[in-house]
Parts: sequence; C-alpha cells; structure tokens
Amino acid sequence: MITAILPVSSLLLGMAILLAGSGLIGTLLGLRASVEGFTGLSLGLIMSGFFAGYIIGAFACPPLIRRIGHIRAFTAMAALAAVVSLLYGMIVNPWVWWVLRVIHGVTMVAIYMIIESWLNEQMHDKRGKIFAAYMMVSFVALGLGQFMIAIYGAEHMGSFALVAIFYSLGLVPIALTPVSQPTPIQTPHLPLARLYKVSPVGFAGGLMSGLVSGAFWGLSAAFAAAQGLDDFNVAIFTAAAIFGGAFMQWPVGHASEHRDRRVVLVGVCVLAAVCAVAMFGVADMSVMALVIATGLYGGFAFTIYSLAVAQTHDRFHSSEALEATKALLVLHGSGAVIGPVLAGAVMSALGARSFPLVLAGMLVVLALFTAWRIRCEAPVADADLTEFLPVHRTSVMAMEMDPRTPDTSTLSEDAPAMPPDGAQEGA
Repeated sequence: MITAILPVSSLLLGMAILLAGSGLIGTLLGLRASVEGFTGLSLGLIMSGFFAGYIIGAFACPPLIRRIGHIRAFTAMAALAAVVSLLYGMIVNPWVWWVLRVIHGVTMVAIYMIIESWLNEQMHDKRGKIFAAYMMVSFVALGLGQFMIAIYGAEHMGSFALVAIFYSLGLVPIALTPVSQPTPIQTPHLPLARLYKVSPVGFAGGLMSGLVSGAFWGLSAAFAAAQGLDDFNVAIFTAAAIFGGAFMQWPVGHASEHRDRRVVLVGVCVLAAVCAVAMFGVADMSVMALVIATGLYGGFAFTIYSLAVAQTHDRFHSSEALEATKALLVLHGSGAVIGPVLAGAVMSALGARSFPLVLAGMLVVLALFTAWRIRCEAPVADADLTEFLPVHRTSVMAMEMDPRTPDTSTLSEDAPAMPPDGAQEGA
C-alpha cells in the first residue's frame, strides 16, 4: 500500500490540507449564521449556493483547465478559495454569502478535478489502492477539520483566516509536486434519461443522497447550536457523522455484495431515518446521546451514495458505467442544491429542532421508492454484481479513478461513451 501511494503522496497531502479547511468552513458558516440570527431558510439558500457553484464548475472548469494548464488553474482556484474564506468573515450578509458560496463551489470542484486527474494519471495498475487511499484521506481530513472551530470560535475573524491559511498551505505540496501534468479534463456528458431508464434506483439514490447530505452539511451546525451545544461540541457532533459514515462503508458494502443491493438500500434508509428521529428525541437530553445518534445516522445515511453508485455499476455495461456514474454525481449535486433550501424552509416554519425530521422524511421517501422498484423488477444476477467501494461526492474525475470503470487511457477516443446495448434495464 505504501509503495503504491508514495509517488502521489504530495498530491494526497495537499488535498488533505485543503479538505481540512473545507471541513471547517461549512461548520463555521452554520455557527456564525446562528449567532447573526439568520433564518433557517436564509441559511439553507446560502448553503445551496455552494452546490449550485459545484454544478456550474463541473461544466465551466474543464475548458478553463485545458486552456491554462493544471498548475495555473489549481493555483488560481486555491487562491480564490482563500480570498472567499476571508470575505465571509469581513462581510456578514446573507446575499453576499450566497454569492461567495457559489464562487466557493466553483473553486472546489475545479480543485477536485485537478487533483483527481493527476491521481488518475499515476494509477496504472494501482487504481484500487490509490482510490482507497484518496477516499480515506478525504474522510479523515474532513472530519478532523471540524475541530479547528474550537481554536477561535465562530465569532472570531481568526477562524476564517485559519481556513484561508489551510487553502494557501495546500498549494505548497501541489505546486512542488514532481508528478507530471495529466491529460486534459473533459466536460461530462449527462444521459440522465438513460440513467433513470436503466437504473431507477441508482437515479433515485443519487438524487436523494444529495438532498440528505446537502441538508445535513448545510444546516446541521445550526441545528446543533440551537440545541445549546458550544462550538467544540458542535465539532464533535458533525465529526461523529463523518467518521460514522466512513466506518459503516465496509459492513454495508459487505452486506450489499451478498444480497440484492436494493434490499440493503431500503434497510439503510430505514435505519438512518430511525437514527434521525432519535436525534430529534434526544436533542434536549444530553450531548453524548445526540452525538451517538448522529454518529449512527451518518453511518447509515452516508453510505447511500456509495450504494447508488454500486447499483448503477451493476445495471450498466462496463463501457457505459463511466458516463453513467458521472451523470449520477451531477444528479447528486442537484439534490444537494435543493436539500438545504427545503430543510431550511421547514426549520423556519417549525423551528430548528425539526431538522432531523426533515432528514427522516427524505429517507423514508427513498425507502418507499426502492421497495416499489423491488416489486417491479428482478434483482441483478449474482454474476453481474460489481464490487462495492466507499465513495463520496468529489468531481467527475473521481469516476475515472474508480477501479470498477474501464481504464480510459486504453480506450479509443472515437469509441462511443454510451453504446445503446449491453445494459440491464429496470432497477
């Protein structure tokens, strides 16, 4: 494992530093918005701006990167992310924050694209090990970044400066990397109608996982603060969900490789919904009970996207899987735009404590839809099941890193991305 990742260690280190800052800023904004008295709907709209920028960047950034090169694009985007992080603290206004979140989303998807294209270029016969290392680094960095909120607190400009410092420091190992420049990044094609036709459950899982995760990342800190948690306990609360999601990927994945993935998805959704209701029930009891409930919630809810990706791989021919999972990622981002707005509107109407119930409602909808599809269609044959791998939302380039997809370097540029046959349609 060590020999596999050593050549890309500078890329992984730079990404870890950047993601630590990224993990901090989401929690920081939620807490600061609570201090400033922003409504749940206002905060939801602000947080949705990040995911809107993410989708914009997925299409706008590849031509920019091809034109100016990976190093220049990475430097520009990391610097812009640092500037945006400082502006959050300097101009505390909902409309300004929304604009900044859109810009922030564009910069982060560009950063993900550049790092992942670099990693993909170096994989060769080590795709599985490097992909696993990258996902592990991402989960750990995002989780650890939460605890930096305790250094200065949400009301201090130093917290925003700390995010900017991490974005700037992340530049150093990347700028000095000896890894050669990767091939140009392509703009994704999005066959959403075909994605639904071939894998309705994959489609629904991608969309609903975006709704649920977007709502959680956007509003969980504000919910926790409204229950009386201080900044450090809010960090523990959010980190519990992240680490729970990382830990449960393997047992859920193992279960999904030995039975119909759709049945596993229904079970995961139901258990996550139960945990969300438990979050609601224990919110005013004790911090420890709330953290435990949240850790269990994250453990189940944050595996839904991985299950959706695996289900999509099961249903598509290997030659189609790459474009299908790219479409799934952008679909997930679309759900993440809607989720914070929907949850924020409910919180404004019913109070911050209603937040977990919104999450539970979304999860129940996905469970019911999946149960219906189980009745409509037969499961995938055992011989067609693909390997389950832990994944989370990054960029379309991560789909090319996924060892379940064909190595794009071996494919002809003239080969069709989505051939019309060879897919098992229906669920």
